[in-house]
Amino acid sequence: MKTRALALLIAFSAAHAQEPERLPAATPNPRTAEELAAQTVVVFNQNDLDSTALAGLYAEKRGIPNKNLVPLDCTKLEEITRSEYDRTIADPLRKVFAERGWWKLLKEPGDAGKVEKTSIHFVVLMRGVPLKISSTSNYAGDETGGAPAEVFGRNEAAVDSELSILGLWSRRISGVLVNPYFREGKNIAETELTSQLLVCRLDAATPETVRRMIEDSIATEKSGLRGLAYIDAQGIKTGGLAEGDRWLSEAARDAREHGIPVAYDNGPALFPPQYPMRNCALYLGWYSDNVLGPFTQPGFRFTPGAVAVHIHSFSALSLRDPKRLWCAPLLEAGAACTLGNVYEPYLGITPRLDYFSQRIREGFTFAEAAYMSQPYLSWMTTFIGDPLYRPFLNSNAAPPKPGNEWDAYRAGVAVWLGKGRPAGETALRDSATQLKSGVISEGLGLLEMSGGDNNAAITAFQQSRATYSDADDRIRVAIHESSAIRAAKGDAAADAFLKQQAEANSSSDKAELLKLLMSPAPQPAKPAKPSTPAKPKAR
Repeated sequence: MKTRALALLIAFSAAHAQEPERLPAATPNPRTAEELAAQTVVVFNQNDLDSTALAGLYAEKRGIPNKNLVPLDCTKLEEITRSEYDRTIADPLRKVFAERGWWKLLKEPGDAGKVEKTSIHFVVLMRGVPLKISSTSNYAGDETGGAPAEVFGRNEAAVDSELSILGLWSRRISGVLVNPYFREGKNIAETELTSQLLVCRLDAATPETVRRMIEDSIATEKSGLRGLAYIDAQGIKTGGLAEGDRWLSEAARDAREHGIPVAYDNGPALFPPQYPMRNCALYLGWYSDNVLGPFTQPGFRFTPGAVAVHIHSFSALSLRDPKRLWCAPLLEAGAACTLGNVYEPYLGITPRLDYFSQRIREGFTFAEAAYMSQPYLSWMTTFIGDPLYRPFLNSNAAPPKPGNEWDAYRAGVAVWLGKGRPAGETALRDSATQLKSGVISEGLGLLEMSGGDNNAAITAFQQSRATYSDADDRIRVAIHESSAIRAAKGDAAADAFLKQQAEANSSSDKAELLKLLMSPAPQPAKPAKPSTPAKPKAR
C-alpha cells in the first residue's frame, strides 16, 4: 500500500480531469457465499443490545462463522475522539486480528504496512459502533507537511475510512491516503493488498431499518435487481462542480448501454416531490442540504434492494434522523445501500459515482464497487450497506427470464448495440407488444430521446401511455413525452399536450405536476409611467 504523499493534492480537479472518463470493463470471478463469508468480520458494540442482535442476525443470514464476530467495548455515540478511536476500536481490532490468525504480521511495518498475509478482506460495522472521529491536535507521530492546509491540516475522519487502513499501523492521521484499490477490476482477494480492508457499516435511523436492509439485500441477490435508473444531474458545464455532472452523465450512459432504462434529468432543479418515481432500482443525484423530492412523500418506496446516492458534503453527518440530510432518509425510504460524508470532504476526494455504478452493475460486491470508486482513504466517506451485497449478480444472467419485461428490455438493447438501431427498435417494440409492457416502451422512448430522436421518442411514449394502466405511470411518461414534444415541436405543442394529459389523469394527485411544467404565461406589458412635468425654472 502506498504511503501518504505530501504533494498528492496540488489540484484535485486538474488531476481528475486528466484521468480517462471511462473505467475499463471488468467481470468478477465467481465466488460462493461461503467464500465471501469466510473473508468477513462482523464488528458490534457489546454495550448496545440492538448492535449485538443485528450482528447475530447478519452473521446467521450470511453464514458467517461465530469466530468472525468481534464485540467492542465502546460508546454508543456517533462521534468519538481520536483517543477513544485508538483505545476502544483500532487497538482492540488489531489485537483480535493477530490473535485469531487473520493476519500474519511482519516485525516492522514497511510501505505496504505490517500485514504480510491476510484471510480477511471485508469488515461490517453494525449499528451502535461510532460513525466518525472528531479533529484533534498534538497527536504523536502526525505530520501535515506543506501541502494544501484545507486537506492535509485536517484529521477528522469517518471510522470506516480509518479502519480501511488499520493494517498500516500509521500514526499519521492528517490528510488523505492514496487508495491502491481505486479503479481496480479484480476481486479484492485476488490482489496483493494485504493491509487493505473494505469496511462498510449496516446502520440507519432505526434497528428495524437495518434488519430490512439485510433481508432485502439477501433476497434481491437471488433474483437480481431490476428497475429504472433515475439520475439527477444539474446541467453544470464549467467550473469545478462540472466534474460531478460528468460522473452522473457517465453513469447514465453505462446504465443505458447495459439495458437499464434511464430517466436522466439534466436541469438545475431536483426531481419534484410530485414526480412519480416508480420502480426505482438506482438513484444518483445532487445537490441539496436535506432530502427533497419524491423521497419525502409518505407513499414513496424504492424497489427492494435499491442502490441510492445523493452527493452532498454532509450527507452522512448523522444517521439517526430519518428526515434530515440524505443517507438516513434514503435508507428509510427503502434503499438497501448508500454512501455519504461525515464531514466536508471536497468533491474531488469523494467516490466517483460513475465508477461505483459501473462496478456494482458488473457484479462486484457493494464494498468492492465502493472502494474501487474511492480515490483516497483516511478521509470522510462512509459506505452504508451490506459489504457482500451483489445486487446485479443475477440481473445480467443470460438468457433473459421468459416473460420478464426488464430482461426483455435488456435483450432488446443488446440487439440494438449488436445488430444496429433498426433491429433493436424492432426487438423492443415486439417485446413491448408481446408482453403488453409499458416499461419496455417507456425505456425505448428514453433511449430514443437520449440519442436526440425526439419524434421516435414521442411514438414510443405514446405506446407506453396506452399500455400502462396506472395514472401515475402515465403521468411520468407524459413528463418524458412533453420534453420530446417541446424539443421537436415547440412550447405551444408541449403545453397543449401537458394540459390535455393533466385533464385525462385528473384522478391522480400527481396530475398537478403536469400543469406546473407548462411554460409560464407571458406577462402583460406594464403601462408606461406618465412623464414627470419639468419644474418651472426660477426667475
